[in-house]
Amino acid sequence: MLDIQIFRSDINAVADTLIKRRRHEFDVKAFQALETERKQLQTNTESLQAQRNALSKEIGVYKKNKDEEGAKKLMLQVGQFAEQLKQNEERLAEVQSELRAILSSIPNVPHESVPNGIDEQDNVEVRRVGEPRQFNFAVRDHVDIGENLGQVDFDRAAKITGSRFVLLTSRIAKLHRALAQYMLNTHTEKHGYTEVYAPYMVNANALFGTGQLPKFEADLFSVPVGDAGKYYLIPTAEVPVTNIFGDEIVKLENLPLKFVCHTPCFRSEAGSYGRDTRGMIRQHQFDKVELVQLVHPEQSYERLEELTGHAESILQGLDLPYRVVTLCSGDMGFSAAKTYDLEVWLPGQNAYREISSCSNFEAFQARRMQTRYRTESGKPDYVHTLNGSGLAVGRALIAVLENYQQKDGSVTVPKVLVSLMGGLESIEPI
Repeated sequence: MLDIQIFRSDINAVADTLIKRRRHEFDVKAFQALETERKQLQTNTESLQAQRNALSKEIGVYKKNKDEEGAKKLMLQVGQFAEQLKQNEERLAEVQSELRAILSSIPNVPHESVPNGIDEQDNVEVRRVGEPRQFNFAVRDHVDIGENLGQVDFDRAAKITGSRFVLLTSRIAKLHRALAQYMLNTHTEKHGYTEVYAPYMVNANALFGTGQLPKFEADLFSVPVGDAGKYYLIPTAEVPVTNIFGDEIVKLENLPLKFVCHTPCFRSEAGSYGRDTRGMIRQHQFDKVELVQLVHPEQSYERLEELTGHAESILQGLDLPYRVVTLCSGDMGFSAAKTYDLEVWLPGQNAYREISSCSNFEAFQARRMQTRYRTESGKPDYVHTLNGSGLAVGRALIAVLENYQQKDGSVTVPKVLVSLMGGLESIEPI
């Protein structure tokens, strides 16, 4: 959530900046009307409270002088003030709630370094790492590779659940597990992250804190919990992990806080039907290893570069070609101030596809969660939050299958995974 003070100080400048987000229209007049009413209500309320307090003092004087008739008249006036105050306070609460609803629906403001643009066509490539492999045979995609190996089954997954699920078995299942283990080992042992095991279901407050609610409820799977309402299956470990310090003040000396978490992720993919329906690219359930940092505001963009490098190191260790792009203003996520996407090369699609998004949210999420730290002067202020996939495990599996495929249908195991695969160097059909 953005600081309401920036709207009060220069609302037109904020509105102009938000135009860059493309998919959001900010109603300046509606906001200003509510703000005007809020100011009037607060002024009237303060005036009524002052008059009531003054009369209460006079009542005390009358009673002290044993003038019960005079005190009674003043008490009637105080009663009238009380009724007006109640009406004012009720309406003020309504207005403040409406203002909060507007603020909660407004996306973050893009950082000044973010390129202005409409959609993914306007994203800016930062660098490419590695050269795509040249094959001397007809390249297969991961669906054909997995099914030929007899260890990737979409039909049985659909029978068990429905479309956009997959059943992995045997050595492909083990490869999937090895990829997640490799990522966790790298981030904890080399990059200084603390591993977290987090709940796979969260409440609405947690999703509000990271920006998924109220705007993106259609993208979530909910779980009824009796009379207590409902929980939500997590769309990413970002939600539970970033919320660990919600409504808390973190000690300055403890920053930065760095966490890594491996979880399944659940997304309804609302509005994406017809896109990536083949294979594992866009599924309702997938695994991710997530990186989360809570940092000092003055260090957040330096930390964004660091976190992005940590995600890149996994691709480098797996020897997978990839590129880094800066998302333009119109393609960024709701809560982000700046985002780098890592896109891995997929020979089966002859294209680079996203495998990680690394974002700096500045104080946007922290303000929604009320996660703060004490400055050097002891004053509470909001931390900056960052996260990124380190990496999406399913998409890493796709990339390994396609980039390491062999002419005979087998798949070579990347060197860094051989020990985690029990010494297995190649996956053969079963």
